[in-house]
Amino acid sequence: MRRSRLATLALTLAASVGFTLSLAAPAQAAPSDRYVALGDSYASGVGAGSYTSESGNCLRSTNAYPALYNANIRPASYRSVACSGATTADVINNQLSALSSTTTLVSVTIGGNDVGFANIMSTCVLQGESQCVAAVNSAMDVARTQMPGRLANVYNGIRSRAPSARVVVVGYPVFYQLGTVCVGLTATSRAKINEGINLLDDITRTAATSAGFTFADVRSIFVGHQLCSYGTKWLHALNVLNLTISYHPTAAGQSGGYYPVFRSAAG
Repeated sequence: MRRSRLATLALTLAASVGFTLSLAAPAQAAPSDRYVALGDSYASGVGAGSYTSESGNCLRSTNAYPALYNANIRPASYRSVACSGATTADVINNQLSALSSTTTLVSVTIGGNDVGFANIMSTCVLQGESQCVAAVNSAMDVARTQMPGRLANVYNGIRSRAPSARVVVVGYPVFYQLGTVCVGLTATSRAKINEGINLLDDITRTAATSAGFTFADVRSIFVGHQLCSYGTKWLHALNVLNLTISYHPTAAGQSGGYYPVFRSAAG
């Protein structure tokens, strides 16, 4: 009898708890967000493979962090207009039109092409240390003098077109782990490239915060997975057979690095 009563009580409590939980958090309920992803190759997913045919040269990947958010969270609507090679001007001229007053969530990764990431890496690989340092210093001057205004123009455009949206500005990973044995670029070149990326991320964070947006910083999560690290690499090194993917996140970098940071910031 005692066992029977205990069993009945347990089933009653379980049913009650289950009912309460089902009311509090319906299983797999689709969020109501209307999500639009903006930005450059880091947002489109260059380097992560599985590019959609509709995206053409923009190279939007189903493994990119916006697409992963869509697949896992299932917002009410999703559209990515992120495009390989995009600059802040491209976002303003070609991507902001995807936003509307009904947009409730926006992500954007932008700025690397404005300061010439690709040209810097080409210079560093082909021309040596002194030219590499000079190229990064030049880019840092652009970052300091021009990027605050350029980013503000993008952010103002986002707020104007999507006044009620939560906006997450997603940064860039630092490319190299320092202090390890590593072939290729000199330690000085690697450190200078990291310095330039850190500056751009810091400027972007300040601009995003000033606009009232959330900055999603991916630098920490990539530590241990950078080039010259001893862990699984989340960034492509120079690939002479496919230069486009060089220094971009792999599929693992998008899923293990970018996605969880964005997911947390998106709320």
